[in-house]
Amino acid sequence: MPYIDGFIVPVPKKKLADYRKLSRKAGKIWREYGALEYREAVADDVSMGKVTSFPRSVKQKPDETVVFSYILYKSRKDRDRINKKVMADPRLAKMMDPKAMPFDGKRMIFGGFKTIVDL
Repeated sequence: MPYIDGFIVPVPKKKLADYRKLSRKAGKIWREYGALEYREAVADDVSMGKVTSFPRSVKQKPDETVVFSYILYKSRKDRDRINKKVMADPRLAKMMDPKAMPFDGKRMIFGGFKTIVDL
């Protein structure tokens, strides 16, 4: 079954174009090393929620939006192999300097997921 890395990221609205540019570059690197899909989606119909929600999960500030992302791999083994190569790629290292990132990486939520339904 496919394996997925998922991400939720708070992005300042004024830096959304910068984030998209970074994501397009990063996505090309992931795909180059074998990821099957690389998707980034910005919040469109997302409410704050009383107890929990996408905005609450990243402690969204008034001037921010939420980006939901995922990377699809053939398997966990492929994901581990691909991510090892991606993380060693100097093109990505330049983009991942915390001071240069167009979002607060400390509030990013991420994890790996086993597929349980694939239609």
